[in-house]
Amino acid sequence: MKLDYRIIWVEDKIEDKPFQGIKKKINDYLADEFFNVSIETAEDFEEFKTIYEVNNTFDLIITDLNLNDSHGNEVIDFVRDEKHILTEVFFYSANSEFSDIKLVNNNRITFHQMDGASAYRELENSIIELIKLTIAKFQHIVSMRGMIMQETSSLDAKTYDMVSLYVNENDDEVRVALYDELVSFFGRKFKLSEKSKKNNNINSILKDPLLLTSAQRANVLSEIINKKGLDNFINDFKNEIINVRNQFAHAELIKNKDGKEYFRVKGEEVSFDKKLCKEIRKNIIKHANNINNLEGKL
Repeated sequence: MKLDYRIIWVEDKIEDKPFQGIKKKINDYLADEFFNVSIETAEDFEEFKTIYEVNNTFDLIITDLNLNDSHGNEVIDFVRDEKHILTEVFFYSANSEFSDIKLVNNNRITFHQMDGASAYRELENSIIELIKLTIAKFQHIVSMRGMIMQETSSLDAKTYDMVSLYVNENDDEVRVALYDELVSFFGRKFKLSEKSKKNNNINSILKDPLLLTSAQRANVLSEIINKKGLDNFINDFKNEIINVRNQFAHAELIKNKDGKEYFRVKGEEVSFDKKLCKEIRKNIIKHANNINNLEGKL
């Protein structure tokens, strides 16, 4: 889930009160949606290029048409023609029409003409509406992760169904094979754990994710927190982070006849919508802060 939302705004009057007010509203909106917000500003094309060359991973470019001795179309052509990047662009003007503006590429550009007494309020509303659309793209079943998770989860579900079918048909050989596999796996791990304990070699455990899973690491942290007398957030961490991650990793994506998407987890349906995405972002940010604060105290 994408947590960072980065904007660069090119405006030669960005320090004026109306633009500062809009900037704050944008920041507050994204923060309320539980994004880590970064809004960088530039006064003209040259300053924009300097910032962009350092880090071009912006989610949105906002630019005025008229910029001191340069123009917003230079910003757009630089990104599209020189960098070949289709970052979403919000292109606005208060004093000029767009009809005579020639752009290399008009794709994913929102044009906005400021006009009238409510020009700044309408500018703010239009920018936030575009941001909502970009967020919706982030929340579309997590693009590649959704595809990978869906395909692997489907295979997992099929292999589970196949094993269950043969076991439930009282095939003793299959039952024995299943038990042997479980005993062999956990036996190997137990022997390695016992050997590590005997030799006081904790590093061999730390290097093996199957010996020290996320939940086990969390349990150890819980012991440390209690020992230090700190506020223990580990139960919430396990429920809101580890369990949710495991849930999504092993869930099957379903789309009903009305087009609604949801995950099926152990027979239960979990709706995938903007409310869930917002809750996940909120919890990730919360527990990232918890972990960072704990790290500073240990």
